[in-house]
Amino acid sequence: MQGFVRGVAISALALVMCAPLSVRAEELRVPQTATEMQLSFAPLVRQTHGAVVNVYAERLVQRRASPFAGDPFFEHFFGQQMPNRTEKQSSLGSGVIVGANGMVVTNNHVIDGADDIKVALSDGREFPVKVVLKDDRLDLAVLKIDAKEELPALAIGDSDRLEVGDLVLAIGNPFGVGQTVTSGIVSGLARNSINEGDFGFFIQTDAAINPGNSGGALMNMKGELIGINTAIFSKGGGSNGVGFAIPANLVKVFLNAAEGGAASFERPYVGATFDPVTSDVAEALGLDTVRGALVVRVLDDGPAAKAGLKAGQVVIAVDGMPVEHPDALGYRLTTAGLGKPVTLTVREDGKEKEISMTLSGAPETTPRDERLIEGRSPFAGAKVANLSPKLAYELKMPSEVIGVVITDVVGGSPAARLGFEPHDIIVSVNGVAVTSTAGMAEVAGSDPGFWRVEIERDGQRIRQIFR
Repeated sequence: MQGFVRGVAISALALVMCAPLSVRAEELRVPQTATEMQLSFAPLVRQTHGAVVNVYAERLVQRRASPFAGDPFFEHFFGQQMPNRTEKQSSLGSGVIVGANGMVVTNNHVIDGADDIKVALSDGREFPVKVVLKDDRLDLAVLKIDAKEELPALAIGDSDRLEVGDLVLAIGNPFGVGQTVTSGIVSGLARNSINEGDFGFFIQTDAAINPGNSGGALMNMKGELIGINTAIFSKGGGSNGVGFAIPANLVKVFLNAAEGGAASFERPYVGATFDPVTSDVAEALGLDTVRGALVVRVLDDGPAAKAGLKAGQVVIAVDGMPVEHPDALGYRLTTAGLGKPVTLTVREDGKEKEISMTLSGAPETTPRDERLIEGRSPFAGAKVANLSPKLAYELKMPSEVIGVVITDVVGGSPAARLGFEPHDIIVSVNGVAVTSTAGMAEVAGSDPGFWRVEIERDGQRIRQIFR
């Protein structure tokens, strides 16, 4: 037994020594005696479980009674069909009370599209809630419980102090069976490419996380919230020991925005594009490790250009915290907060240097001047706007794109029938470059007899001719 404990201790020590840029100095050790092996998490659970709630979301959906319902042709010849049915769809998730005033943090996908949301406490009490702030990119939402009494709340910890191997508890309501506690360790940090969103900085844990756990608490041994459980990695939909949580430091920034009355959550605008550092890039640039964010392009007059960031440099840290990949850079800048100065550690020509940059939101450098195109052109029914970094951010498009973009297409319109889609960038019409919505409206009002159109869709150029 002593040899086993000694071997585990040596492995744990090696793991700690390998942790990059560790910010924690406390001594870590594994259980040393049989008494310590019998210790229980029960006191910690009793202290904290009341702050984890069940989130019930209901949405009304229209179900067509017939595939021909609403079709004027069939209704004209065959009479009015059976009316459409309205059905309720329910979803169940979890949430965490993070303030005695009733603020609850959960995942956006738990409440997205809901018409009615309620939370149930572990003692059986139910309360209606209102949505204060939500963001589908981060998959976070803040709800406010309509309650006059003080509610149990979980303190938010510092997720940057986490290390691989730390003990954690996950609390939620998997499969709707009731509040459930599972234990595990931190299996990995700074995980990306986990979901379809543009956020990629997750805590990985082997604490069992299943459907219904979404929005629940990942907690450290101090009883602090260090993550919001958000995803599992398995083909069957059940826990296979690979779960992911949104770090608490991002939750803090999001919660501050909600409490400050923000209508939407805004992330910092850098004015540059980045690629991951591959082994080939690391070798070419003389990097010791394959990590960092390689600067690919710097946009004129953006924050990065003003700070002196250049293509070919590699950002390896923000305010001393490591940057493993471009998603990690986005996370570090977001958690730093808008309006705050940050120090970027960059590597160039085998040397490191520091660059200061003040964070701000994406600017609307060009007024969007949104217009609905009318008339007899192929663009009739398309709503267009001038692109700017701010509008590109709102439309979830790359910040470097410029020109006139289609923001919406009226159903059944000529533009819809001809296949134009939102996010299409109109490059040129009949060989003339389209640079503004005013110019687009002027071109659409002409009658050339035929239309040679060039658009950009998902980075690809498409050319078409309409008559």
